[in-house]
Amino acid sequence: MKNSVYGLILRLVSYGINTGLIEKEDIIYTQNRLLPLFHMDEPDDSCTCLTADNEDTLEEILSGLLDYAYEKGIIPENTVTYRDLFDVKLMASLVKRPSEVIREFWQNYSFSPKLATDSYYKFSCDTDYIRRYRIKKDLKWKTSTEYGDIDITVNLSKPEKDPKAIAAAKLQKQSGYPKCLLCKENEGYTGRVNHPARDNHRIIPLTIDGDNWFMQYSPYVYYNEHCIVLNGEHTPMVINDSTFRKLFDFISQFPHYIIGSNADLPIVGGSILTHEHFQGGRYSFALNRAEVERKFIVNGFDDVECGIVKWRKVAYVSCKIDR
Repeated sequence: MKNSVYGLILRLVSYGINTGLIEKEDIIYTQNRLLPLFHMDEPDDSCTCLTADNEDTLEEILSGLLDYAYEKGIIPENTVTYRDLFDVKLMASLVKRPSEVIREFWQNYSFSPKLATDSYYKFSCDTDYIRRYRIKKDLKWKTSTEYGDIDITVNLSKPEKDPKAIAAAKLQKQSGYPKCLLCKENEGYTGRVNHPARDNHRIIPLTIDGDNWFMQYSPYVYYNEHCIVLNGEHTPMVINDSTFRKLFDFISQFPHYIIGSNADLPIVGGSILTHEHFQGGRYSFALNRAEVERKFIVNGFDDVECGIVKWRKVAYVSCKIDR
C-alpha cells in the first residue's frame, strides 16, 4: 500500500532517486538503513515499485512517517522539536559523506563558481536541510520609499519554541558541543532537544585571507541563496581591516554573490557574535541599488570608487575595484 509505513519508506527512497541524492545501485542499502529506524527487520513484499515522488511530495512522505513513529512510540512527543530531530535522521540516509559533497563542489567549481553554488544549493534543499515546504510559507513583498524599493519579509519557516522541548532541555546535562550553531562540528551532528539535528548538513571548506573557513546555506533563507561563511575556529566577531580583506577575498572567489558582515556589537549585531561569520547570497538589496549622493577619493586608493549613498542618515561606503 502506498501509504503503509513501508510504502512511505519506498517513496522516500524514490524521492532520493528522483532528486539525484542517491543512485539505483543505492536502493537496497538505503532501504536497509531506513528499516531499523522504524524497528522493522524486513521490507513488506506487497509494495515493491518505485514512485515518481519529488520535492512536491516530500512533506507528505515525511509527515506520514513521523505520524507512524509517534504512534509506535519511536518519538516521545508529537511536537515540532521531536519530529524535526527524527525526520533529519531519515533524510540522513539519503545524504552523501562530506568528502563526496566537497569533491563534487570543487569539480563543478572548476567549470564555474555559479555551477558549484547552484548544485550545492539544490543539494541543500533536496536533503531537506533547507525545508522548501516551510520556506514557501514566508511572506515577502516590496514597498516603495524615497530610498528605493525596500524588501519586507515575515519569516514563518523558523519553528516556534516548543514548550515541552524547553522543559526537557532544562533537565538535560549542559553540553558545550558544538560550541554554537555555526561551528563546523555541527556537520552530521545528531542533535538534541536543545540543539537542532544536523545529520543532513554538509559544509564546504574555503580558504579566506589565508585561513580555514567554511561555507554553508542558512536553513531559513531570508533571501535568495542565503549563505553563511564561517570561521573554522570558534572565535568572536570583530570588525577591523582584516574584515574587508576577507569580504573581498570571498567575492573574488564567488563573484556572482554578495557578502556582508553584521556589526560586532550586541545591540545591533543581532546574530551569533561568539563566532566570526559573514552572510552572503545571490541577491541585490535596496541598499545595493541606492543612488550615490556624493563621491570622493581616498588618497593612495585611486583605483577605488567611493561614495556616500542615499540611505537614511547612515554613511555607507560603496567600493568598486577596477580589474
